[in-house]
Order: sequence, then C-alpha cells, then structure tokens
Amino acid sequence: MDVSERDFQTAVIDRSHAVPVVVDFWAEWCGPCRALGPLLERAVAARGGKVELAKVDVDANQTLARAYRIQGIPAVKAFRDGEVVADFVGAQPESAVKRFLDSLLPSEADDLVKRGDEASLRRALELEPARADAAVPLARLLHSRGQSDEALELLASVPGSFAADGLAARIELERADGEVGHDAARETLQEAFAALDEGDHERALELLIGALPSVDGARDEIRRVVIGILEDLGVDHPLSRQSRKRLASALY
Repeated sequence: MDVSERDFQTAVIDRSHAVPVVVDFWAEWCGPCRALGPLLERAVAARGGKVELAKVDVDANQTLARAYRIQGIPAVKAFRDGEVVADFVGAQPESAVKRFLDSLLPSEADDLVKRGDEASLRRALELEPARADAAVPLARLLHSRGQSDEALELLASVPGSFAADGLAARIELERADGEVGHDAARETLQEAFAALDEGDHERALELLIGALPSVDGARDEIRRVVIGILEDLGVDHPLSRQSRKRLASALY
C-alpha cells in the first residue's frame, strides 16, 4: 500500500494500534529498494494479515522523510501503538526480513494472555513464568474463589510488578482484618475493596487514601494497594494523576 503525507496518520499511526505496520521508505531510483521491496511484500503477505506494509516514496514525501530522519534508503521502520519499535537500513536477505517481521508478532503467550481465561493464563505462565500480565489476573481469579494462598504464591513469582504487589497487600490486609485500627477503619477498607471488585476505581481510591490517617500499622499495605490500582489504570489516566497527588499528601 502506497502511503503519503496526507494519509500517513490514518494508515500507519492509527492503524498500528490494531496491528503492527511496517513502513518501507524507498525511491524509484534506488536499486537496493527495488530488491528489498518484493521480499518485504512476500514476507508480509505470508503472515496473513498479522502485520501490514506501507510504502513511502521519500522523494514525493520529503516532510515524512525528515520527520523520521531518513538518511539512507531503503529504510524500514516498524510501528506499534503509534510508535517506532524496530527498524533497519539497507537491503537485507530474506531470512533477516522474516526474523524482523516475526519479532513484531505476538508470541503464543501473548495470545493466551489476551484470551484471559484460567486455562490460558496458566499455560501462558508455563511458557513465560515471569509474566505479570498473566500472573496478576490469574491471582485475582484465585483470590475471588478464596484460594488466597495460591494467589500469593503466584504474585511472589513476579517481583517488580506494582499490580502484583498491590494485590498481595490487599490479601495481607484482609487476613489481618482484626488488627487494622478501629472498627470504622476496617469497614472503610471492606467498602473500598468491594468498590474495587465492582470496577469503581474512583471510589476505591477515595476510600483507601482517606483511610491512611486513621489506620494503625497498615499504612504501607494501603499504600501498596493504591499504587497497584494506579499501575492498572496507567500513568496517563486522569484518575492516576489526581490520586498520586492525594496519596503523596496523605503520606507526607
């Protein structure tokens, strides 16, 4: 597919949020470009729609060439979620082109995580044991069934995940229910966790952060729960930005 400055945003940037898009920056006068182009086209076609190819003539689209700092051609850049995630310059053998494209495709574990059912999540962890995006949802499922010991074991296998640590802290708080401050504080935590289970993150965060001044010996666990929720929401979520400020004020 030939792409120009007029439709690059739609055909490449926007489209790359659904499927990886490989952009071949080329020119008619470029011999290596004419050699690489058919290799790319065949290799992309062989992957059955899992990756798409866009071709940009640098002579006709010099603004794009400057924007992506094209200094030599052929230059190939792979876009995913609107960003360049891999690239190479110069003609490549067919085997290298195939490896480049395969590196952009989801792994078996990626596909299993997307399915999200218990069997798929367990299989994903068999393939890639340190995947937090499989361990955390599986631990949530186990926790919801009362299998908290197995959930904690799973969460311990993915150190460095704020989401995993936040869920582990929630389980610790629930187990220490009788030791968390006074009755009102315990009721607040229970209400917060109920809101969280219902998907009401705003209410859950409001209650958890609001509880920090009145809990004895559980401030760190509540902080971990809050940070885990913010990790799930993502840095750019408006609620994350607001809650981080409130959390800092409550703690310091």
